[in-house]
Amino acid sequence: MSGTGRDLIQMSGTGRDPNQMSATGRDPNRPSPDALLEAARREARTRGRLKVFLGAAPGVGKTYEMLTIGRARLQAGIDVVVGVVETHGRAETQGLLDGFETIPRRAVPYHGTVLQEMDLDALLARRPALALVDELAHTNAPGSRHPKRYGDVEELLDAGIDVLTTLNIQHVESLNDVVASITRIRVRETVPDGVLDRADDIEVVDLNPDDLIERLKAGKVYLPSHAERALKHYFSRGNLTALRELALRRTADRVDDELLSHMRANAIAGPWAAGERVLVCVSDDPRSAGLVRYAKRLADRLHAPWTALCIEGPRMAGLNEAARDRIAEALRLADRLGGDAVTLPGGRRIADDILAYARSDNVNHIVVGKASRSWLFELVNGSVVHDLVRRSGSIGVHVVPGDAAPGRMPGETRTPRAARAAPPRPFDAWPYALALASIAAGLGAALLAQPYAGVENADLFLLTAVVAVAVRWGLGPSLAAVGASSLAYNFFFLPPVYTFTIADPTNVAAFLLFTLVAVLVSNLAARARSVAVVSQGRARATERLYGFSRKLAGCGTLDDVLWATSAQIAAMLKVRVVLLLTEPSPPEAGTLTAGTLNAGTLAVRAGYPPEDRLDEADLGAARWAFDNARPAGRGADTLPGARRLFLPMRTGRGIVGVIGLDADGTGPILSPEDRRLFDALADMAALAIERVRLVEDLDRAERAAETDRLRQALLTSISHDLRTPLASVLGAATTLRDLDAALPREAKADLLATIIAESERLNRFIVNLLDMTRLEAGAVAANLTPQDVGEAVDTALRRLGPILAGHRVVLDLATDLPPLRLDPVLFEQVLVNLLDNAAKYAPEGSTVTIRGRREGGRSEPGQVEPGHCGPGRVRLAVLDEGDGLPEADVERVFDKFYRAAKGDSVRAGTGLGLAIARGFVEAMGGTLTAGNRGDRPGAAFTILLPVPGRGRADIAA
Repeated sequence: MSGTGRDLIQMSGTGRDPNQMSATGRDPNRPSPDALLEAARREARTRGRLKVFLGAAPGVGKTYEMLTIGRARLQAGIDVVVGVVETHGRAETQGLLDGFETIPRRAVPYHGTVLQEMDLDALLARRPALALVDELAHTNAPGSRHPKRYGDVEELLDAGIDVLTTLNIQHVESLNDVVASITRIRVRETVPDGVLDRADDIEVVDLNPDDLIERLKAGKVYLPSHAERALKHYFSRGNLTALRELALRRTADRVDDELLSHMRANAIAGPWAAGERVLVCVSDDPRSAGLVRYAKRLADRLHAPWTALCIEGPRMAGLNEAARDRIAEALRLADRLGGDAVTLPGGRRIADDILAYARSDNVNHIVVGKASRSWLFELVNGSVVHDLVRRSGSIGVHVVPGDAAPGRMPGETRTPRAARAAPPRPFDAWPYALALASIAAGLGAALLAQPYAGVENADLFLLTAVVAVAVRWGLGPSLAAVGASSLAYNFFFLPPVYTFTIADPTNVAAFLLFTLVAVLVSNLAARARSVAVVSQGRARATERLYGFSRKLAGCGTLDDVLWATSAQIAAMLKVRVVLLLTEPSPPEAGTLTAGTLNAGTLAVRAGYPPEDRLDEADLGAARWAFDNARPAGRGADTLPGARRLFLPMRTGRGIVGVIGLDADGTGPILSPEDRRLFDALADMAALAIERVRLVEDLDRAERAAETDRLRQALLTSISHDLRTPLASVLGAATTLRDLDAALPREAKADLLATIIAESERLNRFIVNLLDMTRLEAGAVAANLTPQDVGEAVDTALRRLGPILAGHRVVLDLATDLPPLRLDPVLFEQVLVNLLDNAAKYAPEGSTVTIRGRREGGRSEPGQVEPGHCGPGRVRLAVLDEGDGLPEADVERVFDKFYRAAKGDSVRAGTGLGLAIARGFVEAMGGTLTAGNRGDRPGAAFTILLPVPGRGRADIAA
């Protein structure tokens, strides 16, 4: 921290860390509630424990160590079972397997070969106390319950089974890019970091690179043919050393987190000398950027994490734009240089807040700026630097001069000239005048109450006026009120009255005590007012951000998200906004990555006020900001000649778009507070955009999967159901051609009948396919005219006479069925499909019943169901005496290409008839449902059609 003032100003950039806030906001002598709650959860859990043996490379001995620990547990009486262990032909590893119970692997056929996988179900059924599962990052065979072996391990842990497993550092997902840059080999099998973070124990299995290379040459890692190639490409000494360091650092980070949790749970004051941590204090001093750079260099030398900290004090509201911009720039610099940026609300003493945070976060190096205040300022306000040095204890305090005029590092945003030259705020005399008027009012009240309350209580009226001034107008007017109230108290109430002379020495003490109390009270009230003003501002911003988040949550399309974002940013920041995006390339569903987001042309997708075109300078700045993930345009280091400032929107997956801002006037478009608010809005909008794109990507994946399923079903249907009638037609026609002279007349007639029947059957299949195509294309338009139901049923029965010849058909149609508005062609096809389905699934000789009744209206007055008022409706049912429908298939029978359980025989058909029937009925304004008969076994398909009103001119009376 530069300077010695007792207040530091809030950060710009990232939000505060809730854990860090609670650490400094609580009593340091009491345990952290969060840490205690986490410890209680660990003790009360029923989940199994996971231990990971982590290695830098294959061959370091992870599996050997896992088996050694497992054997020790087995000898201790623990039920240990081997789920899967890969020995890779190593004799010493194979020897350790002797004596273990091993679950037989599951054989999975795959492309003509058989893959051996861990039998998860058998392991769960066996339910040992401890399972040994090798190679956590292994990819399971297609068709397995979990695509990766770590999914199997998670299920074992959820079942309460402890697991020992192995993992190489190159398989950790967050380190995938780092490993690829080191070894030039991209590892495809990765494990999410969360799996490793949830492990109860991590043990590093380490081996010197030279020893590992010797083992490789001796054939103890790979076969000799593979070992030579591995030595050339992967197992170089440099690669192994780098991987070894990654493994050790990843484990050290884990141990460091555990140490912090232990300290917070047990209220242990830090720091512990278990690791280096650097904290740099940032204020509005111009040298703060230099302090940040010094902290970065110090952290690099110590190989330690570092944090830039700002404490919000009472002076925040009084800072000018230049000071606010310096604060924001220093903290943005810390964020760009790889540090953490944290802001905390200030208490009465800034040094206490800094030390409380440092001890809770186990910081052992604090970087603070050298004092530049006058001795008089330090005498009145105190010195943060001196307080830190006196109270730091075992924490080292680095007091450095900083850089008063630092040069910018690459990637920094320059401080706009207008902000640097911002004039001081003009003096406002109005609050001081109102303060004096308030003291005059308090004096008047004291004089009026003097005969009743006595002179000894007059000072209370004046003190009340001082407090009111401090709460309403702050410290400056309250100090003026203190001076005026002291003079008034002396003049009107201390004898001799109406003079400024104090005759009695005891009254001198009363006067001085009154003045001191007034100063203290006004100071405390002014501080409370400053905190309240800051809190109110935060509450308003939080409320507006919450409203924006709810608005984004209700947006279902990308356009809604973009328009809501542009309107919200424009309203909250008082700027003009344009949003530019590129369309992700969708060649394959489910493959949306950060790389695909950069494909295509950057174009304006939304704006407020509406804007659809940008000039060349703005487009160039927007493209540069998108490609480099840094600000460009007005007020930035890159392409400052553009009219707008372009800022990238980013998520963890990459850049999703660019926001362009424009405002009237000169100078910076965004103040530090506005920049923080913009960052929050942009982050929320970026996540919403990514959410919408992921939903669209998921929809594309589902449509592709459905299309593939339908294509496969269609191919299966064509290969079987369409070839069967073709084969019959071809066989009969060939017989007639080759044996025409030798065949009797009856045989020829039978063959011709077969040709005709199978051709009609083939024609029905083709008609069904064409009808389904029409339905999916939305090309089915019903030509509704008054039709008699009985005539339509009779036509369908004549058409299906040969198919229903082996069944008994019963017509049970009420005599009062009215004419219905139907499309005769569509309705006939519906009946044909339903009767054909009944003939397929009902046994020979059984009865197929067609029953028709009128519901509501004239036939059953008062019995009309809700939603079917007026003349009622007609219920037409097709009933068979087959096996009926399984409960799970009652609705699925209307799905395309779906066919109910076939039993021992396969019925001919494409699985489209019922789907077409429902589509045609709905096109005519009715409904078609499926179910089972209540009086006997069999299926029941019910058509409900509305009866036209009597006023229709086209319906017979």
